[in-house]
Parts: sequence; structure tokens; C-alpha cells
Amino acid sequence: MAAKAKKIILATDEDREGEAIAWHLIQALGLDGKSQNTNNKPSKSKRPVINSLPAVERIVFHEITKNAIEEALKNPRGIDEKLVDAQQARRVLDRLVGYLLSPFLWKKIIRGLSAGRVQSIALRLIAEREQEIRNFKADEYWSITALLQKPKGGKFEASLSKINNETIPKLGFKTKDEADKIENDLKKCEYQILKIDKKETKRNPLPPFTTSVLQQTASQRFRFSAKQTMRLAQNLYENGLITYHRTDSLNLSQESLKTAKNWIEKNLGESYAISAPRIFKTKSRLAQEAHEAIRPTNINLEPEKIKSENAQEKKLYELIWRRFVASQLPQAIFDATKIEIEAKNSLITNYYLLITNGSILRFDGFLKIWPQKFEEKELPELKENEKVDLIEIKPEQHFTEPPPRYNEASLIKTLEEYGIGRPSTYAPTISVIQTRNYVQKNPDRRFEPTEIGELVNKVLTEHFPEIVDIKFTAHMEEDLDAIAEGKREWREVIKEFYEPFSKHLEQKYEEVSKNDFVREEKTDEICEKCGKPMVIKTGRFGKFLACSGFPECKNTKSLGSNQNNNRKSFGQCSKCSQGEIVMKKTKKGRFFYGCNKYPECDFATWKRPKKEESGTTA
Repeated sequence: MAAKAKKIILATDEDREGEAIAWHLIQALGLDGKSQNTNNKPSKSKRPVINSLPAVERIVFHEITKNAIEEALKNPRGIDEKLVDAQQARRVLDRLVGYLLSPFLWKKIIRGLSAGRVQSIALRLIAEREQEIRNFKADEYWSITALLQKPKGGKFEASLSKINNETIPKLGFKTKDEADKIENDLKKCEYQILKIDKKETKRNPLPPFTTSVLQQTASQRFRFSAKQTMRLAQNLYENGLITYHRTDSLNLSQESLKTAKNWIEKNLGESYAISAPRIFKTKSRLAQEAHEAIRPTNINLEPEKIKSENAQEKKLYELIWRRFVASQLPQAIFDATKIEIEAKNSLITNYYLLITNGSILRFDGFLKIWPQKFEEKELPELKENEKVDLIEIKPEQHFTEPPPRYNEASLIKTLEEYGIGRPSTYAPTISVIQTRNYVQKNPDRRFEPTEIGELVNKVLTEHFPEIVDIKFTAHMEEDLDAIAEGKREWREVIKEFYEPFSKHLEQKYEEVSKNDFVREEKTDEICEKCGKPMVIKTGRFGKFLACSGFPECKNTKSLGSNQNNNRKSFGQCSKCSQGEIVMKKTKKGRFFYGCNKYPECDFATWKRPKKEESGTTA
């Protein structure tokens, strides 16, 4: 086709990868005039012989619509070599880390493992969070609220805020004795309204979606995985329903802003139309501002008009459509009230101050299209210096909680905050650390590192700290952006990384022994097939029992939960009274609970058991 064409138009995606694909097509087809067969000898190349080079144009567009493509065809450009260089540098960096470091893990731990510039950071975040949770010790604290009542009027609650004009710490009071003493004081006090502060507060709409925020929101609202969200968004993009879905920009075209205002005026009325379009600025220094945020290509195509038979696609489209429309709606307006109540008694030395807050929605604004959870709290009509009656003092015990494990949404958010990865890399990064069995999702859909994942992280953090260093990796992303902007030469960036890395790797091959991390552990168990002792070995999926007579005897067995710290016990199995209930995984990746003595005991259940309930028939 290229040999017969007078003009070739390259319309690959408008990002670094798309630019690189266009550049590679030119090289592969010989459209740059190089590697042409000009001496009439038989060509060994698989390329077509092109006697006269066709004109080559590069076009880009953010959406697959007639107008966008016609406009792009009117404004062709050349290949952006700087973007190609940036993609090439990223590819080489990732190959250097992956191709050189993965074999090191094979030799020093076990075969089948992998390391990666971004995936290893994601694994480190999950592993370190798990360690934080293990080391966490809960602290007790108490808070105190009072239930008050206006004489012959409504009731309301107020929280203790200050004692003798000193603000109470966030974690309140440390002991029950301390809380009891204050409770006794407050029961003896008289209560009077000290100050009433009423003001109007406004809440701004959220910006339209970038890739990472779309993945986070779809995870929170619909429990979609990042990979699933990107697949659905790809379908919506290819069908011309949304703009390009791999973006970290918040820009919106003037045409889209104009059509949004027209739709709002027509369907919601003048009171919901803002005088000037709302413009959002990307916080990330690394965002590619030439792109647009994710938005519907045609705002008049409301979600209910979508013809797709895929319910998940419809859900995602509606999410994108509502977020974009809401971004161009007015602020929501609330009437906020803050009331200070003093509690005092001439016989008590301490002076107490309590506070209550009320909020009433006056104008919904963007909330009309993008509903959000908020608590309206209406307070009774009160006046300053008015006395109120005490009904009850409520001391409440609390305990500090460990930081939560990462789910897909929070992991993507953290990677983005650190400047690690790009819109196109979040989904594959999360997918690969699960495929490698470095992390697993628990029943709460949060990530927990596996035994092998923690081992890989230990090796990398101890011996290759620069690879899993968050600041170093973020700096590499900045270098890649500098290449894209023409401020740095890509080979120079690669050289700065490769030379110290290769020397360090060579040194570690000499220093590190496999026995430093992976050792066979002797057991008292005897192989039922050959009579030799069984030993504990480490594989890609954690520790297992294997016959010491390998390779003559290849007998292997799974370990019980008491020997594998990755399999938390949920109590004794009352069906067989021998085994313990542990979390297991089906071939399709779904978690369930079963006896670790399987196949001798076949107890299994989907429901997470409490220790005292273990053994209930599934």
C-alpha cells in the first residue's frame, strides 16, 4: 500500500508512545528515503520497493469525531523527534532495569521473578505499609460530647473543645479516669450560648477527569480495577464517545466549554450557567498540557441515550459525562453556623468550652449533576447569652488505627503524588505485581504482600536502594520530561543511569549469595513416597514442602498455616479438629476460607470466619 500511495497520513495516538509508533512506521517502510533499493539488485529486506517516496504527514486529534479528524487533516505536522527520544529513553531505561535486574533475582532467589522501574516502587509501597501495620500499637483515647436542649425547644449535640482556653488535643484524653473527672465536672455546670457565628460557605466542583483520577473514582464507586477501567475507556474512545483517555492534563477545548454552557442553559436554566467558563490548572509539573482532560465528545449525548449493550461502559460514560458537566456548574452554597457554648460552675476551677456546627444547603449548584455525600445539620434557633439545659454527657472511648492497606485507587493516587509512572503505566503496573504473585488482594480488596513479594522487596531495598528509591525514580521521570522538552539528550540520561548501575550490579553478583535469602529448612516430616526427610523450600508462590531426595523423588506438598506466615489462621477447624482455617485462592483468583488439612478435610466457606465460629459447614 505504501509503495502505491502518493501520500501517507500517520494518525497514531497523541502521546509519546503514539509518536514513537509513527516514527517506527516511517523507518520500517523506508519512508525517510533510507534503506531504499536504488541499485536494482534483489532486495533482502521485507520492505516494499518504493521508487518515488510518497509525502508523509503526521496528524493528531483528541477525539474520534468527524469535526476533530477533518480539523486534524487541515493541520498536519512532522514527527516530534523530542517525544520519540523521550519514549525511546523510557523504553531503554525500563529494559535495562528489567533485563539486567530480573536475572539477578533468578540467580539469587528463584527463577520466574522480575524487577521493574515502576513495579518495584509499587511493591515497596505495599510491603512497607504492611510492615507499618505489623509494628502498629493502638493507643486509647476518649472524646466527650454533651447533649443539650433549648428550654422548650430542640436538642443538639456539642463537642468539648477547650479547657481553660487551651484546645483539647486531636486524640482527646488518654485515660478513662481523666474522662470521668471531666464528665463529673460537666454534669455540675450551667450552660450558656457564648457566641454564634453565621456565614455563607461555598464548595467548588471537581475538575474533569485525568486518567489516574478516573481509575480511582471508578474503583471507589463501581469496584472496577484499573485494567478494567482502561479497557472500558478504550472502547468508549474508539466508538467516538469520549476524548483520549490517557492524559494527565485538565485542559478543555473552547468548543467543549461553549457547548457545555449551551446545554446547561437549555436543560438546567440560567441560574446554573456561569458567566465565564471554569478553567482548571494541572498541579503536576509533569503533565502534558497539550492534551485535554477526559470528557464526552458530544455533551448532548446524555448517558440514557447511549446505545451500548455493555452496562459497565454505560456506567463509565455517565461518570465521565457528569464530571465534565459538573465542572462547568456554579458552586454549591451552604449556610454554615458555628456556636460556642460555655460550661461553668463557681465551685469548679476549670472553665469548659463546647462547640457545635450546623450546615444547610441553600443552592445545590454542581451537586445537581454530581451528587456528593454531605451531612446537613440543622440547629435550633438560639441567641447569644441564652441558657440551655444539659440532658446527657457522653464520654466515648476510641483507639487509634493503623494506616489502611493500599487498594487500587489509593496506590494509583500515591504513585501519581510522587510523580512516578504515567497515565498509561498505572494499570499494567498493578496488573504485573499481581501476576508475579508479589501481592494479593484480600477480601476487602486491599493489597497484601505475599511471602515472595516481601523477599523480592527485601533484596531490592538492601542491595539496589536506588532502583526502589521514590525520589530517584521521580527524578528519572523529570529527566524523561526534559528530553521531551528538548532540554536534555536521551543518550546522556541513559549513560548517567547505566554506568553506575552496571558496576553496582556486577559487584552485587560477587557479594550476594543465594543462601543469604533462600535456605532449605529441615523438618521432622517424612516423605510418604520414598521415606526421605521433607524440607521447606521457597518457590514463586511462597514456601512449600519438598522431598530432600529431589530430583529422584519429586514429591511436594503445601505448608500448613503454622509454617507459613503468609497464611493467617482463623482458628481451629471444628469439622476435623486437626487443621486450622486459612485464606485460600481459587484458580480464578477468588478468595475463600478452608481447612489447611485439605484433601483430608474438605471444609470450605466464602464467608470470613471469626475464630470461635470456625468449622461451620459451608
